[in-house]
Parts: sequence; structure tokens; C-alpha cells
Amino acid sequence: MSWGRRYYALQAVGGVAWWLAVATLPWVRTSTLGSLDPVLVAVFDVPLFVVGSALAAAGVRAAAVVTTVWTALVFGGLAVWATVTGEAGWGVLVMLAATVGSVLALALVLLGRVPTEWVTTGPLRIRPADADAPRSRHVAATVLQIVVFWGLFLGVLPLVIAFAEHRWGLHPALPTPLVTGLTVLGAVVLLAASALGIASAAAMSTKGDGTPLPSATANRLVVAGPYRSVRNPMALAGITQGVAVGLLLSSWLVVVYAVAGSVVWNCIVRPLEESDLEERFGDDFRRYADEVRCWVPRWPVPARVGSVPLSASRR
Repeated sequence: MSWGRRYYALQAVGGVAWWLAVATLPWVRTSTLGSLDPVLVAVFDVPLFVVGSALAAAGVRAAAVVTTVWTALVFGGLAVWATVTGEAGWGVLVMLAATVGSVLALALVLLGRVPTEWVTTGPLRIRPADADAPRSRHVAATVLQIVVFWGLFLGVLPLVIAFAEHRWGLHPALPTPLVTGLTVLGAVVLLAASALGIASAAAMSTKGDGTPLPSATANRLVVAGPYRSVRNPMALAGITQGVAVGLLLSSWLVVVYAVAGSVVWNCIVRPLEESDLEERFGDDFRRYADEVRCWVPRWPVPARVGSVPLSASRR
């Protein structure tokens, strides 16, 4: 049995356990369905989610498609219901997890793998920036990227998540001194992480003839500034900034969002980027990767890092 089918089997068992809990434990029914009629929901959910997952586990591909689509629809419907009524917040989180799991399992069932390369297709395709452009253009593009991406991923999305956390009844009541402490800690961490991000972006745009964005990546292998201590300082800064914003907002869901982003980056984006770097820079990158860790900075800088050209280029 493939991992995709194993997941659907687990989901079927989980669905049965959840419906039994809904029928016997009022607090489960209230926290996951709110005032929705559980009988009406079960009429559709039991055959499409529970039975569908079981059939998908048995190898019925059509059932895998149906149960995945149904799971996504339930997640969307519950999210709207929770936002309008302030009920069923935990049900939204459960169905969000089930939707992510079902989509990944469906890819395994239909394709035999998760097509992570789709992340870097179309406008997001990894490609070097214009090597003939002046350095000022790379710096300007980097500044624009920082404004847009930090504004979206560290501003808009966390505020939406924090709003949902409160609206869905998922935000715990915290004492004022704790909130104040989290705010101060978040501000300090955010400033430090932002400084790391800016220093990393500056090194990439001035030393690498490119930008931090994969679709306009550097033309040179950058082993300067923060890149001398850690291979992914921009990603490390972004993840830490996300956690810091969660602390500022006293939002555990925003912290989870930042941690989930780190998993996505490490498991999907990083392997694609490093494969591209190895293809373009060969032994220079392999030697650099051997000496500098991916996520944990080294200080002092390993002596052999200096033997890697600070701006080795491959055309």
C-alpha cells in the first residue's frame, strides 16, 4: 500500500472517531460544528469523507478525488461559517489539516509522488537575473521585493490569521503582563531578524548580480556577509520574523503559520534552489555546502569558507 493510500486509511479511521465523538461528547460537537445540525452534516460527510477515504485507501482513485474535493469544500464552508458566527473554530483547523493531507495523498495516489517542481514553474521558474543590468537595478528590485513580500507575508497574512484566531474563538485569554512581555520580545526579535534579512539581501544584490527572488536569482555564488555563516540567511530571517510577528500579536496561530512556512521552504523550495545552484556553480557550491550549514549559523566562520570564491560565476 502506498503512503497516499495509508493516509486515506488513517483519515477514514479519524473520521469515524470524530463522528463518534460528535455523537457522544457535547464539547466536541460544539467546538467543531458549533450550532450546525450534526445529522444534516453527517448525511453528506459520512459517505463523502469517511466512506470515500476508505475507498481511496482500497485503491479507488475516483474516490480519492471525490473525498479530497469534498474535504476542501467542507474546510471552505466551515471557515465561512466560523467567520460569520464565531463558532466551530476548531473544526476549521481540523479540516484545514485534513485538506492539506488529502491533497498530498491525492498527488501520491495519482502521480506516485508530490510534484514539488510545480512550485517553480511559470513566473516562479528559477532563472538568473539579467547579468548585464546595472547593480543599481538589482538593488532596486531587491528593495521592491522586500516591500512586497514582507508586507504580504509579515503584514497582511498574519493580521488575517490573527483576526481569524479571535473571531473563531481560538485565542486564549492571556494576562496583561504576559501580553506585554510577548510584545517586547517580539519587537526585539523582529528587529534582529529584519537586520539579518536586509544584510542578506544587500549581499545578494551587490555581490551576486541578482536578487533574493528565485525568478531573478543571482548570477554569482554569494559567500559574503551572512552567507559566510549560514546558507539560507534570508529564509532564516523570514521565518524568525514570522515568529516575531506572532509574538507581537500574541497569536499562536501566526507562530504556527511561520513554522509551517519553514517546513514548506525546507522540504520544497530549498532542494530546488540548491539543485539549481549545484548545476550552475558545481564544485564551488558543493565545497561551500560542505563547510556552511543550512539553517544553524556558525561563528566564527569556518576557515575553509574563505577558500570558496566570494563571487564565483558561471555563464
